[in-house]
Amino acid sequence: MTTTRRDFLQLLGTAGIVSLGTIPPQFLTRAAHAAPGIVARDKRVLVLIQLAGGNDGLNTLVPFADPAYEKARPGIGIPKGQVLKLNDSVGLHPSLAGMRELYDEGKLSIVQGVGYPNPDRSHFRSMDIWQSAQPLNENPRDGWLGRALEWQFDRQPALAEALSLGTDKLPLAFVSTRVNVPTLRRLEEFQLVDGQSTVANRNLTRAAQRQLADKPSTSGSELDFLRRATTTALTSAERLKSLSASYRTTVNYPGTSLASKLKLIAQMLTADLPARVFVVSLDGFDTHSGQLPGHAALMAELSGAIRAFEQDLVEHKLSDRVLLATYSEFGRRVVENGSLGTDHGAASMLFAVTPSGKSGIHGKHPSLTDLTDGDLKFNIDFRSVYATMLDKWLEIPSVGILGGEFSPIPIA
Repeated sequence: MTTTRRDFLQLLGTAGIVSLGTIPPQFLTRAAHAAPGIVARDKRVLVLIQLAGGNDGLNTLVPFADPAYEKARPGIGIPKGQVLKLNDSVGLHPSLAGMRELYDEGKLSIVQGVGYPNPDRSHFRSMDIWQSAQPLNENPRDGWLGRALEWQFDRQPALAEALSLGTDKLPLAFVSTRVNVPTLRRLEEFQLVDGQSTVANRNLTRAAQRQLADKPSTSGSELDFLRRATTTALTSAERLKSLSASYRTTVNYPGTSLASKLKLIAQMLTADLPARVFVVSLDGFDTHSGQLPGHAALMAELSGAIRAFEQDLVEHKLSDRVLLATYSEFGRRVVENGSLGTDHGAASMLFAVTPSGKSGIHGKHPSLTDLTDGDLKFNIDFRSVYATMLDKWLEIPSVGILGGEFSPIPIA
C-alpha cells in the first residue's frame, strides 16, 4: 500500500521522532554514505588558528637580547632567564613549552615581521584585510579561502570542502558566491533527536523510523523527497555516530576549548572525511591591561592544544598530510601602556607546524627602535604566507586569488 504524505508525517510522529536534527554539511552526508577508505588519505589538509584580538608577537617570540625590549617593557617584559631560547637573540614565551618541543623536533616554523602596507589598527578592518587578502578593498564580499575553494570546485568538486569550527558566524575568509562552507561546534550536533526515553524504546523508535522511510512512494513526488530526506538523515546520523565511537587515541588532550576543536579535526581526519581546510579561533588576545597572566594562559592553551594535536596525527600516521598555522589581525605596540598591557599595533609573527622538515625562523625580526608611529615595520607580506599555503601546499594557484604574485616562504 502506498503511503500518503499526511500518513507518513503522522506515522513519523507516532514513531516518536521529535526532530531530524540539523542537516549535516554536504561532505559529512557524502561520507555517511561512502564505504570506508573511499577518501584518499594522501590529500593535504590546512588547519588555521585565528588568534583573535591581536596577539602580542613581542611577548610570544621574545627578543630577549635586545636592550630596547627591556626598556620598552619594564612591567610586562618576559625576564631573560625565563625565555625558552631558540638562539642568541630570540626565544619563546615560557608557556610555550610544547611549541619549543616541536621546534626542537624540526616541526615548527616561525615567521617574523608579518604584516601589510599601511596597517590599520581597527580589529574589524584589519581582520577583513587578513581574511579577504584585499588590503585596498574597503568592502570585501568574499574571502581568500572562499576564492580558493571556488577554483578547486571548478576542477575537482570533491576536494572543495572546508569547515569552520566553534563559531556561529562563518569567517569572511570562507565567504564565497558558489561554495558553501558549514560551521560546526561538535560532531554530536548532527544526530537524530528522538526524545528522552529508555535505550530499548529509542531502538524501537529508530527501527520504526527506518521502516517508514522505506515505504514506497511515487518517484519525484513530494512524499518521495521527504522519504529520501529521512533516509539520508537516518543513514548520516548512524554513520557519523559510528565515526565518533570508533575514534581512539592515547594522546592526553588538555581540557581546553582549543584542544577540543583540534581533537575534533583529528577525529575527522582519522575517519577520512574529505574536508581540506579547517579554521578555528582562540579568543582573548586584546590585552590592553594586566596582560601578563592572561597572555600566559593563552600561550599555554595554544601550545598544549597544538602539541597534543600533532602527537595525535603522528599516532594515526597523518602528520605528513597536515599543515597548521596561526594568524592574528595585528600585533601590539612596542611600548607597554600605563595599565601593564599593550595597545593595538601592526606587524607581528606567526607559527607554522609543518611536516616538510622546513622548520626554523624565517624573515628578519623587526627593529624595536626603527618604528612607524610606535609600531613595528613589517618585512614579510602576509600574502606571501598565503601564497605558500596555496601554491606549495594545497596546489592551488595563488596569483588570481591574491591579486598578484607574492614570494613564498619556505614553510611548506
